[in-house]
Amino acid sequence: MNIGQASRASGVTAKMIRYYDEIGLVRPSARTESNYREYGDRELNELRFIRRARGLGFSMEEITRLLSLWRDRDRPSREVKAIADKHIADLEARIAEMQAMVGTLRHLSHCCAGDDRPDCPILADLTGGTAPSEPRSKTRRV
Repeated sequence: MNIGQASRASGVTAKMIRYYDEIGLVRPSARTESNYREYGDRELNELRFIRRARGLGFSMEEITRLLSLWRDRDRPSREVKAIADKHIADLEARIAEMQAMVGTLRHLSHCCAGDDRPDCPILADLTGGTAPSEPRSKTRRV
């Protein structure tokens, strides 16, 4: 099948398929006489694998390693588990950071009156408490 058909069948855009081909992640099984890429079941499975791994937030480096392990039928599963466990830890750390950001912003928003006064604790926090500098005068000193 051609790249458009592979794209529809795998859910991966043709542009991304070309990119994966360029970086050596997925190689089409053959090329036609007019040099078009041809994709078979193996490549479709790999593209679906990559799409799912991307959906789970794995990095391209992690996906490359996971795809290599998937292709290796003699692999020990502990290597796959180690990659997944590290990814889980990374996700949990990012979640904790985002929850802290939400907490800070929620507190600042609660402290802001949200009225016509110029005082705003949100802006004060973002600037570290410093006031904006005064605009320069447009008159020229002689």
